[in-house]
Amino acid sequence: MGIFNRNKTAATTTTAVAERPAGPDLAHLTGDYAIDASHSRIGFAVRHAMVTNVRGQFTEHEGLLKLDGTTPENSVAELTIKVASIDTGNGQRDEHLRTGDFFAAETFPAITFRSTSAERLDGDSYRMTGELTIKDTTRPVVLDLEYTGSATDVYGAQRVGFEGSTTVDRTDWGLSYNAALETGGVLIGEKVKLSFDISAVKQG
Repeated sequence: MGIFNRNKTAATTTTAVAERPAGPDLAHLTGDYAIDASHSRIGFAVRHAMVTNVRGQFTEHEGLLKLDGTTPENSVAELTIKVASIDTGNGQRDEHLRTGDFFAAETFPAITFRSTSAERLDGDSYRMTGELTIKDTTRPVVLDLEYTGSATDVYGAQRVGFEGSTTVDRTDWGLSYNAALETGGVLIGEKVKLSFDISAVKQG
């Protein structure tokens, strides 16, 4: 997921259109990876009271990536997020978010994402389409990704990293709770920006 081939094909004519930037061969990154939750972040931001953003994250999650550094279209990803781990820095608000007004964490304890396709756009930019399930409602989402690098850590583990984001309408998943403001507008925006910063470790 997000770790794709950045090779370019050499120009064959002087009239060819501009090619994608050159990059290292990423074939060696092909393999299965597990997301390292302790070095990753799944976050979100939503408009509050029409004037500012509330930001938060899910602190407990796990995922598996099957990366193909040569053929990006073959790369797939799965992610499971524990709803009860939501953290906005305000305990009372977090408890409300866990109730039936929002995520109904006791009934629907997990949010899941499963990819359905992937493609390289240009340079280090990629796109992954998948199915996001919240409260038993599954809808397609498109993630914009940026490959951020790879390295062997001090323990000898091979790591890859990427960042990504997308914007969704929370009401599409039944998260429709709101309250009107005396001055007009609503307390909570419908558009939610999802963001992630992922470090994954190669398995085997």
